[in-house]
Amino acid sequence: MSTAYAPAGTPTAGRPTARRRPSATRAWLQWLLRRLGLAVLTLLAVSLLVFLATSALGDPVRAILGRDYAVSPERVEQLRQTLHLDQHPVQRYLTWLVDLLTGHLGVSAVNGLPVAELIGGPVLNSAFLVLIVAVLMIPLALGLALIQARTRGSWLDNTISGINLALAGVPEFVTGILLVALFSTSVFRLLPAVTVIPPGQMAWNRPSSMILPVATLVLAIVPYLARILRANLGEAMDSDYAELARLKGIPENRVVLRHVLPNTLVPTIQVTALQLAWLLGGVVLVEYLFNYPGIGALLVDSVRNSDFPVVQALTMLIAAAYVVVNLIADALSILFTPRARTGMVA
Repeated sequence: MSTAYAPAGTPTAGRPTARRRPSATRAWLQWLLRRLGLAVLTLLAVSLLVFLATSALGDPVRAILGRDYAVSPERVEQLRQTLHLDQHPVQRYLTWLVDLLTGHLGVSAVNGLPVAELIGGPVLNSAFLVLIVAVLMIPLALGLALIQARTRGSWLDNTISGINLALAGVPEFVTGILLVALFSTSVFRLLPAVTVIPPGQMAWNRPSSMILPVATLVLAIVPYLARILRANLGEAMDSDYAELARLKGIPENRVVLRHVLPNTLVPTIQVTALQLAWLLGGVVLVEYLFNYPGIGALLVDSVRNSDFPVVQALTMLIAAAYVVVNLIADALSILFTPRARTGMVA
């Protein structure tokens, strides 16, 4: 431990004084507050961009009413008050931001329903879809990466790498169309081409309707994730600590499980978080393709109908989920990295 000495002539001259270090709890709290502050600033910046983007799309009242714009002045005035278009843009943004922070998401400009009530069901359906895809993609990608790492340079490794590379280069909507053509139309006709859910039911009540959306997203994410994990595992298996473990006579399976995998845990968390963050936005296109009753179809319909309160609420919800996923990934990365934990209190 480093020591410091006071100048001669002082009451503490010649006495070693220890440098004070913050406790681990205090260091964690400081880091968390900094990250939360950055997250809040990020969401504020996103909210400003969303507000400016929706404001730049033109007059939403004219887009909503269409031909009735010129013959329904009462309806025009009512919509302008509902959307706060009678206020100054700065005042309108502050009003919307305060309502957003207090949980008041506004009223749909198209059907007059509360936005929170309108997006409740689609948000749950999308969250369930993302959860199923996450549960499937992580073990699949890790399993493929382990197989490739154990058989590096073999025909199996090259075959899996070629398939992953081919799938990673195909857009998800193309993958979805191919799956529909294979399993729903001309070849097997085993699964429904679109998601058909009666009113009042949720997506998990029709499991067969979820197979193609889930398969499309898994095939879009797993190849890329497996390629990254395979590279990390290969680098760890060639490291000095892995070679030392082999020289000690430790079996290869134990070397992988006890030495290689723990040292690739942090990169795995970071890459998985990036893919989950992409999934939060990429799910929109796949949901619209399969008519899945999630936020994707609702967001597209709201943009088409110029229902700006719904568009703003859904966009901020996706941005908040993106920030939370990255924040959790950073916290887990520090938690599983001893050097980072000790560095916080050094």
